[in-house]
Amino acid sequence: MFNLFIITLGLLLFALILGLTLYLLFPRKYQSAESVAKSYDDWTNDGILEFYWGEHIHLGHYGSPPQRKDFLKAKEDFVHEMVRWGGLHRLPPGTTVLDVGCGIGGSSRILARDYGFAVTGITISPQQVKRAQELTPPNLNVRFQVDDALALSFPDESFDVVWSIEAGPHMPDKAKFARELLRVLKPGGILVVADWNQRDDRQKPLNFWEKLVMRQLLDQWAHPAFASIEGFAEALAATGLVEGEVITADWTAETLPSWLDSIWQGIVRPQGIIRFGVTGLIKSLREVPTFLLMRLAFGTGLCRFGMFRAVRGPAPVEKMVVSEQIGEPLLK
Repeated sequence: MFNLFIITLGLLLFALILGLTLYLLFPRKYQSAESVAKSYDDWTNDGILEFYWGEHIHLGHYGSPPQRKDFLKAKEDFVHEMVRWGGLHRLPPGTTVLDVGCGIGGSSRILARDYGFAVTGITISPQQVKRAQELTPPNLNVRFQVDDALALSFPDESFDVVWSIEAGPHMPDKAKFARELLRVLKPGGILVVADWNQRDDRQKPLNFWEKLVMRQLLDQWAHPAFASIEGFAEALAATGLVEGEVITADWTAETLPSWLDSIWQGIVRPQGIIRFGVTGLIKSLREVPTFLLMRLAFGTGLCRFGMFRAVRGPAPVEKMVVSEQIGEPLLK
């Protein structure tokens, strides 16, 4: 029994060292859209991210003030909170929705199943499209396809709603991203976006240590840059396609527990070690430093979780004033 304990401890130590080595020596730096697609193809093919994060590759909503909640349930709650915050729950069945950066389709399925929307999910990853199709029942009004969010294949004014969760950090051109999201939205349609953002460094520049942390957060998960909440809201308004104001909110507190919960999943679900073996353990441990840095960044105000809502105007209009309104969460 003692020998088995020593062997197990040795394997865990080996996996930890190798995981840290991979983290330090082989970052996933953004190079192009193809490098983002490859990263998501790899994460989808090995199945580890889906095993621990479920069908939703985004953070969870834990209420305000945050409460203890099942990790996977918090992710589902996030989708419903975003629907209500954006006012989408008042829209009729059959409303057409474009889910930009749909992952393996978790949000798309909820939008179709629980709200009766007709959803098109797009991702740059062919393997995510394949997996999303496998997970989606044929009775749901959902389809998935490979597409580039910076050059959407849809005509102008195609959808009633454009929806996106945590896709923005992968976009090197935030202004082009903003314009594409609004371009395919019908006049009077609603844009609802949730994203990771950094502090507005125009107001308070990043110091030396903050720049190092941000560099790691960018390089480890194929991100070219984070926008600030203020900066992306201004980019949306600057398109001239927004009617009225761009509404923003900060959901950092509501989503913050997700980072440590992500690590905790590896402890409370040890069957993952059996399923994926030592290789899977090494890959999982490789992500732990990034989770911890994300928790540090969002917990200290270096990063913020931004929410954005805009209505497409009937025609190009003058640049609108951006306001920030923090909505009350609906799930307690």
